[in-house]
Amino acid sequence: MYQYIVIEGCIGAGKTTLSEMLAEDLNAELVLERFADNSFLPKFYKDPLHYAFPVEMTFLTDRYQQLKQLLSQRDMFKDLVISDYFIDKCIIFSKNNLQPDEYNLYTKVYDIISTYLPKPDLLIYLYNNADRLLQNIAKRGRSYEQEITADYLNNIQDSYMTYLKQHPNFPILIVEARDLDFVQNPEDYLKLKNLLYQQYPTGITRVTF
Repeated sequence: MYQYIVIEGCIGAGKTTLSEMLAEDLNAELVLERFADNSFLPKFYKDPLHYAFPVEMTFLTDRYQQLKQLLSQRDMFKDLVISDYFIDKCIIFSKNNLQPDEYNLYTKVYDIISTYLPKPDLLIYLYNNADRLLQNIAKRGRSYEQEITADYLNNIQDSYMTYLKQHPNFPILIVEARDLDFVQNPEDYLKLKNLLYQQYPTGITRVTF
């Protein structure tokens, strides 16, 4: 089995839920994005132009600190790490959200610190259409997310696809997840879990159940 697995997806794809389920099932060390600690996030959704840069910088520094700590303080009794975010999402979101001059500055900072962080042995991307994502966002009920639009989600997901195609440096599984319910359906969960036991070539592999 792989040692460092990342579950990714657009907002509302279920990546945190799946990461928690897999980590508990496999006795893995779990790394979760600490979005609740970003005080700029609710402000960003109300005024994206004004708060985009501080929200992206806060995410970048927090993710860097979290992953760096992971490397230095690994649990010796756990051979597997499962994370619900990929550090390169910093570049994906910032390119969508920042003005050109802000993005240029941001990438300079990112390029410096990202060289010290690990890349996953396997990345699983949960691909959903915007309607399904919006349903999941509404269901979990975070007030500051309720103004997110389908266009914004489509732009983010398109950016993910473009970035992953341009950086195929490790195995990437794009899973068609819109018809999966891995929370309520044990068979769907087992399908996703079994992906972790197979070997994949470097680059993108599409998976449809």
